[in-house]
Amino acid sequence: MSLALPPWLAHALRAQRGPIPWNAVVRGALSAGPILLVAVLADRTSLGVVAAIAAMLAGINDRPGSRRVSVKRIGVPALAGAVGMFVGTTAGQHIGAVPLTVLLTLVGLVAGGVSAVGPVASGAGTQLLVASAIGAGMPLPEEAGPRAVVYLGGACWLLALRLVLPTPGALVGDFRFDGERAAVAEVYDAVAALLDAAGSENAVARRVALTAALDHAQDALTGPRLRRYASSGAERRLHAQYAAALPLAEAATALAWAEEAVPGRASAGPRRLAVAVRENTHTGPLPAPARSAPALRALDDALLRAADAFDRGRGGDLHRRRLTVRGALRSVFGAGGREYGLRVALCFGASVAVAQALHHSHWYGEHQHWYWLPATTVFLVKPDLGPLVSRVLCRAAGTVLGALVFAGFALVLPRPEGLIALVAVSGALIPVATRHFAAQTAVVTVLVLALVMVGGEPQASAGRITETLLACAIVLLVGHLPMPGQRGGGVRSRLAAASGAAEAYLTHVLRETEGPGPRETARPVLRQTARPAPRGAGPVVRDTPTDDARALRWTLRREAYRALAEARTSIALAAAELPALARHSEGSDEIVAVLEGIVDTTTACAVHLDDSGRLAPEQVRRLTELLGELGRLDGGRGRVGVRLPEVPLAG
Repeated sequence: MSLALPPWLAHALRAQRGPIPWNAVVRGALSAGPILLVAVLADRTSLGVVAAIAAMLAGINDRPGSRRVSVKRIGVPALAGAVGMFVGTTAGQHIGAVPLTVLLTLVGLVAGGVSAVGPVASGAGTQLLVASAIGAGMPLPEEAGPRAVVYLGGACWLLALRLVLPTPGALVGDFRFDGERAAVAEVYDAVAALLDAAGSENAVARRVALTAALDHAQDALTGPRLRRYASSGAERRLHAQYAAALPLAEAATALAWAEEAVPGRASAGPRRLAVAVRENTHTGPLPAPARSAPALRALDDALLRAADAFDRGRGGDLHRRRLTVRGALRSVFGAGGREYGLRVALCFGASVAVAQALHHSHWYGEHQHWYWLPATTVFLVKPDLGPLVSRVLCRAAGTVLGALVFAGFALVLPRPEGLIALVAVSGALIPVATRHFAAQTAVVTVLVLALVMVGGEPQASAGRITETLLACAIVLLVGHLPMPGQRGGGVRSRLAAASGAAEAYLTHVLRETEGPGPRETARPVLRQTARPAPRGAGPVVRDTPTDDARALRWTLRREAYRALAEARTSIALAAAELPALARHSEGSDEIVAVLEGIVDTTTACAVHLDDSGRLAPEQVRRLTELLGELGRLDGGRGRVGVRLPEVPLAG
């Protein structure tokens, strides 16, 4: 009999898998090490250390994806880090220990609240805190302005490498598309996989994989550009290919919802489209699936529209609405943002206070750099980086390993050239080490210790280990303290967002079932069209959605599935906490499962409405059951946040 590990320990032992990103390894080798070498040769070693630290943090954010995504993923946190470097340096040079502690605590409150907006905002909050701690705690001769500029320059160097250096496959195709084309092709492959899994127990997992593929492709195509719309023929063609995948995904989801196997040739068309996207070629003839059911007819129609879109390549809507200032502020000041900000502020402020007390009591001896303790706390306290105990265990183990490895290298490597080479090697290892927090911590520890020794600090491995263990203790203590208000705010805010997105999607689809009456104002998105009637029957007039209505429906569908995926991730992290914290999110996974069932059923309803103009009795029954189940699970605890609409009777 196998012994199951508790979730908090199993998460600490879990690592990501995949091929080695050799292009990112090359960028890492060319980032911090060469920057430091140039600074040493120019006799500006202290500025080189700051720039190399920025390049290292940018390397942590250099994840797989398109160049467009990297501009936002690396650039926005770099700007926040430059602000943090300026604020921390100015405060560290001009105010005392107590005001400095108060100021950095407030910075932690702001950075924590902002981190609740999303992954990029979280990266910005992390660099804001780390850079402010380094600026305040690393005594260097330069003023705040030059430090901030050099910090930004170090991060921009890595970003420039990301934009300029070719990636695998870029030299044989369009250089501009290093990740976008593959991301769109993966969507078509995911559609084909879902069609193959229809009627089997793997259908749910394949639908989740399709959601992830659509999210990835959407992100890859919506990165920064000089113009709002696609500005080249190749880009417009790629947008059209992505947009053509949405009705296919809708039809495939409806077929999976029916829990019936579909003919094998149904998945052949999406696979040929995937090859056409990946190789940038024409689709060729597409096999027509059977048209015996509404979802199969929708799949056939979607294939025809995709073939036309591939040939014309006129562009297409990415069906994603921009995050508004109001929406961002709602995330910052909502339950999740308040809890996130308070926890980060308390941990960061407490670590700064302890570091200041140890520093001014001369516990450090000749060691004047007190930033390691609060900087370590930042990576431990961020809830979106993993469960609390898992982060603590991995950070402690990684720091001990990294410090011991560096101590061995410091005994034999020549200075400074040997240490600079060690920085370059560590930078190259970061893209691989990011697959596990302990490995990443070990590599970063070696890199930072080498940097500060090049900057003139004596070997400090023992001190780093002690400070890391102290930071772990602070975070464990503060992270489990009772918080004002209701705990589990991050999970509750994600559930509310997912429920709101499901409500908007379901409400939009159900409007297509309404007849003229008091809610006539809801019908401008529809147009009356006549269809041939069955033999022996009179003419049948039904409401067919316009192109604008379908576009809005696909946008709402994308938002609903994305919000559900984010809620799933948040719940999985919360469930891997210690029982004292995990209990606050118990039952949330069941609510998300019901919301997913509602969105899947709504998709099946939309496809059936397009075909017949009315809901099927089975769809009404299923929606009614799911809505009742959702109310039972929530039990008036307010985790869902909104009430979903009632389902009309089938026509």
